Amino acid sequence: MNVRRLIPSTALAGAVALGVVSLSACAGTSDAADKGSGGKLDVVASFYPMQYLAEQIGGGHVAVNTLTKPGVEPHDLELKPKQIGELGEADVILYLKGIQPAVDEAIAQAGVKNTVDAAGLTTLEEHGTEVGHDHEGEEAGHDHGSEAGADPHVWLDPVKYAEVAKGVGSALEKADPAHAADYKKNTDALVKKLGDLDTEFETGLKNTATKTFITTHSAFGYLAERYHLEQEGITGIDPESEPSPARIKELQDIAKKDNVSTVFFETLASDKTAKTLAGDTGLKTDVLDPLEGITDKSKGDDYIEVMQSNLAALKKALGAK
Repeated sequence: MNVRRLIPSTALAGAVALGVVSLSACAGTSDAADKGSGGKLDVVASFYPMQYLAEQIGGGHVAVNTLTKPGVEPHDLELKPKQIGELGEADVILYLKGIQPAVDEAIAQAGVKNTVDAAGLTTLEEHGTEVGHDHEGEEAGHDHGSEAGADPHVWLDPVKYAEVAKGVGSALEKADPAHAADYKKNTDALVKKLGDLDTEFETGLKNTATKTFITTHSAFGYLAERYHLEQEGITGIDPESEPSPARIKELQDIAKKDNVSTVFFETLASDKTAKTLAGDTGLKTDVLDPLEGITDKSKGDDYIEVMQSNLAALKKALGAK
């Protein structure tokens, strides 16, 4: 994830919120039927975590259009005029406010009514570089958790993602009452899958040789907190920048003290910093995917499969017993 665009401190001084925007329930299905989607509900998703929810819950009743195409970093997204125009015609828009300024601005211009703020669907929390420790004044340690006030990566915690899924399901039910029963059934099925995934993580990470993992930046705060782990981010605001010598020294000390074996990097961001640190400390490298997009490099075809790959990587790195 490219945090350069994620956290300009001025732009994200306010709370980061995950939102679900839908047209009013009174629009009903008749409007959707007139939209040229074969009678389906037109859903626009800002990036993959929202797309996955729309597809899983909407099923055959929705036509999903994703603003962020595979391989494009969400924060780099620039919308074309046609995309901005189409936003105003959507029946439902699912987006993560604060991640993509261009999307936030376009949604404001689109004038889509009845916003549902996902801060009411799950609880957003502050996360620094790691969970369980507070290194006050740590130069590279102040990630978006401390700068922006709230960490938006709720989808990396299956429990919180399930809470968001329920809110999305409710929004689809209101936007398309005729198929409410199907949306509820699909929501329940997805929530069960996420519950099973949570159990896999809880069981797989219960007994490990170490609880600490090092990653390019602190995208995994919710995951770490959920499963009693501690994440250490190499860089703070900009994962493409060089970490300070003090931060490298600190990470070397942490790796030695906590028996860290692996430095994780991401699929859509540069692996340069992670590999440099790993080379300097004699550690291995591996991928921990923040699941902002699915590409041919992803270790899995969808959210569940990639999360299971993340679990396998964490179990190996942490020495799961």
